[in-house]
Amino acid sequence: MLSRLVVFTLATYLSAVSLNAADRPNIIYLMADDQNTLSVGCYGNPDVKTPHMDQLARDGIVFDHHYNTTSICMASRSNVFTGMYEYKTGTNFTHGDMKPEVWQKSYPVLMREAGYMTAFAGKFGLFVEGRGLCEDDFDLWGGGPGQTAYATAQNKSMAKYAEKYPHSTLSYGAFGQDAIREAVKQDKPLCLSISFKAPHKPATPDPQFDGVYAGKKFTKPANFGRQAGEHFSPQSKQGRQYPRFSEWKYDTDYDGEMAKYYQQIYAIDVAVGMIRDEVKSQGIADNTVIIYTSDNGYICGAHGYGSKVLPMEESSRVPMMIYDPRRPTAGKQMRCAALTGNIDFAPTMLELAGLPVPENMDGVSLSPLLQDPKSDVREELAFMNLYGPEATRSLTVITKDLKYTYWWFGNSEMEPTEELFHLTRDPMEMTNLASNPEAAPMLEKMRRKYDSQLGHWKQHAVPYNNYEKYGELFDRDIPWDTKLTTKAKPAKKQPAKEAKKVRQMQRRKNAKAAE
Repeated sequence: MLSRLVVFTLATYLSAVSLNAADRPNIIYLMADDQNTLSVGCYGNPDVKTPHMDQLARDGIVFDHHYNTTSICMASRSNVFTGMYEYKTGTNFTHGDMKPEVWQKSYPVLMREAGYMTAFAGKFGLFVEGRGLCEDDFDLWGGGPGQTAYATAQNKSMAKYAEKYPHSTLSYGAFGQDAIREAVKQDKPLCLSISFKAPHKPATPDPQFDGVYAGKKFTKPANFGRQAGEHFSPQSKQGRQYPRFSEWKYDTDYDGEMAKYYQQIYAIDVAVGMIRDEVKSQGIADNTVIIYTSDNGYICGAHGYGSKVLPMEESSRVPMMIYDPRRPTAGKQMRCAALTGNIDFAPTMLELAGLPVPENMDGVSLSPLLQDPKSDVREELAFMNLYGPEATRSLTVITKDLKYTYWWFGNSEMEPTEELFHLTRDPMEMTNLASNPEAAPMLEKMRRKYDSQLGHWKQHAVPYNNYEKYGELFDRDIPWDTKLTTKAKPAKKQPAKEAKKVRQMQRRKNAKAAE
């Protein structure tokens, strides 16, 4: 009897050889770093200028309930590549690198095996044990380790673009143009993935766009400031996110900070325009699917916090637009209210390419939503934070209407607590319903969903990189003072190989710079 791996490999091969180039669309996946929904005009902010993103939204479909299942760079990118939750990828800062067997089922590997030309540029964001950045798994490579640099010349694989595009954001647009030309030249379907560094801090806007927001005053969201976060859990205030409201000057120089943030996103918008123009000029626009999103959101002063990681909307929910010109929905300016997540990108791209979706993936293909944006693909989605102080680590369950978080951590200063927000009635998360008697039925419903998600965690968490312990720590039925020690078990000593030392040092450096 054939093993599942052999069957899957055979199915992938048969799918590849049975499809002509014309049957397989080009797929372009564009991802910003730390971009929230309020930074895009099509999500309702009249203060920002994002003409190309807004045009992509008009041409395709805007997704209004799209979440990253982990809101931190390394883990989120692992989710995207593999279509799995973090506790199955086993990959995040301070936890460990990705195993090669996990990477082998990532969408770039599977699509290249099926005959796609694969190209990657920007912040790769993770290491694979024994493989590093896996640049050999791509036909065209413009990626880099760690956070990469805003100065194009400092990114080794992108240095050839430095003279014309000294700031990295537009250099990625130029890389995208070259990848499109090469795919057309070789008559191959293209899978292009670009991970922009922008608008990740330290804020370093391209100076050629200094005039775009010069002197601009920005409207603060209704949930801005410390008073709007008094009802949030004490656990959420134990990490970097709480002091960064002041450290990053959202309280004293909101306009200045947001001008830099939006200027960086404006440059991404220009790069999106460069790529779309090249698609058109090469005559492949009618068969090219474009996906735009971000690896996580950014809080920008909402509720008196800064940065990301936490389950609040500004951090976990991000923009997402998909344009598939072959669908009857194209050009209809449609929006989709379905609940989607970053674990859905890999299965979506594989299905668009006519390839089978591996059973290990937690995500689902969004292809049905491209055909009918009014349909749904799931009832709930898990969100998790496993980065930073133990107190801030938590598991959240999200539906289209409700968000429930169990804050497990307790000590002499705080006790485990719950948060429940009705996102439809209270999109700014201003009222915690967990202690409201009238919300008891909703609370019980979300507790059951939470327990179900945690059960999946306990069953499927990888047995390495310190993920299994959270099956107990996040359990609502176990008193906090009897749970496992929050100190991670020391890693087993490994041979002192120089390459490994370099990766470990880089990972620690990345973790410090991650927010």
